[in-house]
Amino acid sequence: MVAAPPNGPDVNARASTHSPLMGILRAERAGLSQQAILTELRRAILSGDVAPGTQVPMDEVAELFGVSRIPIRESLKTLIGEGLVDHQPRAGYTVARLTPQEFRELYIVRGVLGIAALSAAIDSAGPDDDREAAEALHALDRAMQNRDYRAYQRDSRRFHFALATPCRMPRLMHMIELVWNITEPIQPMAHIRQRDRDELHGEHRDMLDAFVARDRARLLRITRQHLDELETTVSDLSATDLFDSPAG
Repeated sequence: MVAAPPNGPDVNARASTHSPLMGILRAERAGLSQQAILTELRRAILSGDVAPGTQVPMDEVAELFGVSRIPIRESLKTLIGEGLVDHQPRAGYTVARLTPQEFRELYIVRGVLGIAALSAAIDSAGPDDDREAAEALHALDRAMQNRDYRAYQRDSRRFHFALATPCRMPRLMHMIELVWNITEPIQPMAHIRQRDRDELHGEHRDMLDAFVARDRARLLRITRQHLDELETTVSDLSATDLFDSPAG
């Protein structure tokens, strides 16, 4: 990831970029708080409607929100820290691009954290958690039937979070969220092969059944199998143009 820039002006900050980001951002009124601006920038990047490498034109964003460049710069610094934005001194700010190695590494980290959360969640989950997970799986079924793979990406995240959230460990869930967020702009589930998507989706039903039955051993076994297959599947995306070139 690229380090945050100094507070001085960017050389090309005032050049109009016609960035696709500007068609995604929403500003209900001028003069929003920095937190509101940060939240909206993050939402736009995580929506999947803004491809990795897309320019983030600071002056145009500031004009849209009716603020100075200062809260925009501070928001972008936060997003750099979250791994969602990159900065180069003369190129300005862009939606972060990952190398294939970084992408695979994030999936490994995500899997380790997810197993830790599930191990705790199954002991504290209740009927409300079961219903949320079942509703998320139903949404996944609907996305598969409609071949709406953007929705599938969104609802897959909802399903896995529904299983993990009952761990009642907010710091762990925060780390899981950060790791998921970094891969969201790539929308990996929208790009994998259909047969891989079908296989992964079938395992979701088995995971839910084990979760509702409070069968820890079965849930963790199925989840580890799911993660192994997922890592293999996303590795096949390395040859696409979704990623940055490895350094060196």
